[in-house]
Amino acid sequence: MTGCDFILASSSPRRLSLLADIGIAPDKVVAADVDETPLEAELPRELAIRLALAKLHTVAVKHAGAFVLAADTVVGVGRRILPKAETPQQVRECLQLMSGRRHHVYTGVALQTPQGAVSHRVCDSVVTFKRLTDKEIEAYIESAEGIGKAGGYAIQGRAAALIKFISGSHSNIVGLPLFDVAQMLRGAGFLP
Repeated sequence: MTGCDFILASSSPRRLSLLADIGIAPDKVVAADVDETPLEAELPRELAIRLALAKLHTVAVKHAGAFVLAADTVVGVGRRILPKAETPQQVRECLQLMSGRRHHVYTGVALQTPQGAVSHRVCDSVVTFKRLTDKEIEAYIESAEGIGKAGGYAIQGRAAALIKFISGSHSNIVGLPLFDVAQMLRGAGFLP
């Protein structure tokens, strides 16, 4: 590793924990306050990378000479962007929409090196929920796990019992595609 600071431009405890899983502890965690409202006709994949880059630039401008990593996760069903559920009703609507069908979890990842070079990519994982009963949906809502989560669920919790298929990175679905992040950091000279 280099002697430069490593800044995580995210206040997500899941991202911090995932980085720890691969032996990375940021020197600082800085929340990036950006408007996450989708643009008109914006697709889920496009939103994920646009927000990751916006978060990167918001934080990197104040931390010159550091590695800055930003990410944003967006859940999409077809062209539709699902919200970061803030209410039990939003969790219910997300689960009803995803019940018995597949959806995509896109995480945009952006990295700025101490020299100012920026790289970015989008990781796409596919998730299929079983056909959910009303009782299963209500039980999940009562757990409150879906509040604050993109698409209204957390795969690392009770929702794991409702998911019959995933394709792609599991850590991406949690909130940070570790393989992609490690490759980007290695390419930037941060990891050996």
